[in-house]
Amino acid sequence: MTETGSMLYIIVCATGAASEVGRLAHLAQNEGWHVQIIATPSAISFIDVPALEQQTGRPVRSSYREPSERRSPKADAIIVASASYNTINKFAQGIADTYALALLAEAPGLGIPIVILPFVNYAYASRAPFQRSVESLRAEGITVLLGPGQLEPHAPGTGGDTIDNYPWELALRKIQHHRMEKRV
Repeated sequence: MTETGSMLYIIVCATGAASEVGRLAHLAQNEGWHVQIIATPSAISFIDVPALEQQTGRPVRSSYREPSERRSPKADAIIVASASYNTINKFAQGIADTYALALLAEAPGLGIPIVILPFVNYAYASRAPFQRSVESLRAEGITVLLGPGQLEPHAPGTGGDTIDNYPWELALRKIQHHRMEKRV
């Protein structure tokens, strides 16, 4: 269980698993987290925005708020799931060209724990730019759940076959572990 009132941002990208992000939100809520869904602009068409808003009681954010709009509560932790090849590479390079990436760009400097659960095939994961991005993020203390015992990339064209086994709970366990370490 987490501290009462802890806010978890879930940043969802346009991947095959995005439509199931409500599963992660449900798991987190069962553990006592308040959940704010942040979608990359491309992910909006992959998710059921009204259902997620009803589930979390918060608007799904994909762009900067208007000056008159209320701010979202500050994040205590962030999970990026399902994380795309594009978002992982941009985050590692410090690119902040969307609301989701701007949040990610700032979070390490604020000491907010981040866990990334990729959804990539092995053709993408084998690329040198992607491997450098994963190494760079890990060097900054960001958890990237990729590799043996975590998440193995799927074969190209088979992402839809892996959605039911996508390890949402692994990302939640890791972020909870980070929160416990931070309190010690």
